[in-house]
Amino acid sequence: MVRINGNEEAAAGMALKDYLEQKQYPADGIAVECNEEILPKNEYGSYILQDGDVIEIVSFVGGG
Repeated sequence: MVRINGNEEAAAGMALKDYLEQKQYPADGIAVECNEEILPKNEYGSYILQDGDVIEIVSFVGGG
């Protein structure tokens, strides 16, 4: 199981990019922290989610 934004999900073995697309996260406007480290966007396609990973996905919101 992978903990994503505080929820346990059966996403182990899936590429992070595929997970983000499946959950309809926008390609721009997000940051992903993996095991307490910010993951560069160019690694989303090659990073494979592993059992025990802790992922935080943060969306940027504009406002004024």
